[in-house]
Amino acid sequence: MFRPKRWILQPPAPDSFLRAVPEHPLLAQVLYNRGLRSAAEVAAFLNGDDAVAENPYRLRDMVPAVQRIVQAIRANETICVYGDFDVDGVTATALLSSALQAAGGSVGPYIPDRVDEGYGLNLDAVERIARKATLMVTVDCGIRSVREVAAAMKLGMDVVVTDHHTVGSELPGAVAVINPRRADCPSSFDRLAGVGVAYRLAQAVLRVVAQESWSRLTPEQASEIEERLLDLVALGTVADMMPLLGENRRLVRRGLELINRAPRAGIEALMLQAALRPGMVDAAAISFRLAPRLNAAGRLDHAHRAYRLLRTHDATEAHTLAVELEELNRRRRQLTDEAEREAERQLAAVLADDPPIFIVSSSSFDHGIVGLVAGKLTERYYRPAVVMREEQDETRGSARSIPEFNISHALDEIDELLVRHGGHQTAAGFTVKTDRLPDFRAALAEVAHRALPDRSGLLPILTVDAAVPLSDVTWGVVEQFGRLEPTGEENPPPVLMARGVRVRSARTVGGGKHLRLVLDDGASGIVYDAVGFHLGVWHDKLGEGSRIDIAFHAEVNQWQGRARLQLNVQDLRPAES
Repeated sequence: MFRPKRWILQPPAPDSFLRAVPEHPLLAQVLYNRGLRSAAEVAAFLNGDDAVAENPYRLRDMVPAVQRIVQAIRANETICVYGDFDVDGVTATALLSSALQAAGGSVGPYIPDRVDEGYGLNLDAVERIARKATLMVTVDCGIRSVREVAAAMKLGMDVVVTDHHTVGSELPGAVAVINPRRADCPSSFDRLAGVGVAYRLAQAVLRVVAQESWSRLTPEQASEIEERLLDLVALGTVADMMPLLGENRRLVRRGLELINRAPRAGIEALMLQAALRPGMVDAAAISFRLAPRLNAAGRLDHAHRAYRLLRTHDATEAHTLAVELEELNRRRRQLTDEAEREAERQLAAVLADDPPIFIVSSSSFDHGIVGLVAGKLTERYYRPAVVMREEQDETRGSARSIPEFNISHALDEIDELLVRHGGHQTAAGFTVKTDRLPDFRAALAEVAHRALPDRSGLLPILTVDAAVPLSDVTWGVVEQFGRLEPTGEENPPPVLMARGVRVRSARTVGGGKHLRLVLDDGASGIVYDAVGFHLGVWHDKLGEGSRIDIAFHAEVNQWQGRARLQLNVQDLRPAES
């Protein structure tokens, strides 16, 4: 079932704006589409000065968190940093562990096993940690772990929670709960990644410790450490699909500069496996090449392998670990393909009914890839999707959604059927007792039916920044658009539209999934190479000389040391008469 996109062409920027902004007209149009309305705002955005340099203490509970951590460092208490197994969680664990150790702390990391323990705090782990540590600091998890935090405190272990996931009805009873999504949190950090929240805590601790008479850390050293941690912030923020605007954009930009200038040993080894050289790493490279390899550890083995890669200073160890992650990522792709085929088989019987949500499950699905399969189903059909791994006692699942359906709120509505759950508006995870699976399916389907009663017009929206003659797409335009970097969530690469483009040749690649095109505008004679991912379905409709309208990103394709201008086609349609 192929779902076309609904193209929405942005209105032209007013002449007064274009006259006031001394930039390339296409770049100015894109910036106007992003909500910028003055020359000063444009200059601030392009120079990376659009974000206010936030004071970490604007985050609620930062003061008691720093006080308790500094107390633990001074008294040489054992501190446990409890993280998560995705890239955001692993980078946050590595970042805060590094910072606290640099501040003089005795620190040990704990990352749960995806299969045996699942997401977030669990009572068995809390009991084991409490035998060794007197303070536990969570990163990228813990906001809904009310029972587990209470158990830790009862065992005599203080807890500081740092998280960025949706806040539940009750806050954990910890020494401090730092989460920018708290309703009583005045900070504008509301969309930081878990690693971003951990970074702000690390900053605050480093700065306080550097002022203490008993500390060997100087303010200059603290500042250097802060800067060296930004590569981890960039990795986790981009991998967790956080908005690349404001503070996030500035942090990621600085982190990418560090990665491309002087990558740490583990990142450099990972770049080698991903065929990336210094200078080539942007947000897209993190999303599609580095993050999947880091995530493969937690999906198929244990995330501690990725943690070790990010913490090691030894090039030989880094190379060994990166090779291991490469092999795990290869297996991950294979398992994902197999699970996709099974999911499509299950859905075949219901596609004609156009259900408001897709729910599939199997005991053959690997725990580590259910979220990936759910994401692929949502992308392909533009419907919320739930994919679950069934086991005898409990079934664990992962959900992905569309902007029109808040999956986190949907799970809240059927909370009584779940063992645990958590997540964001468009991505969530949960555990349900297997014997309650039929009730869960029915209840979630009912919530989706109420939220999405009419699905006839439910199509993905493709926002087009400007319509241009194809001959206007030049290297100069690509260079101008490069000033928008880092692009990503909520700051996407510009989408241009060209009408009446002529097809010189078309072929499929990737087993028929993708499209390779050679195009021209039919007038200037300039020829463009183009790629259309997941557009292979169009191949049989495109004969030589066909005229089509295309919506595309203009980009640079690096291949075997050569750079070529390429059109990355986001969608196409027969040319309008």
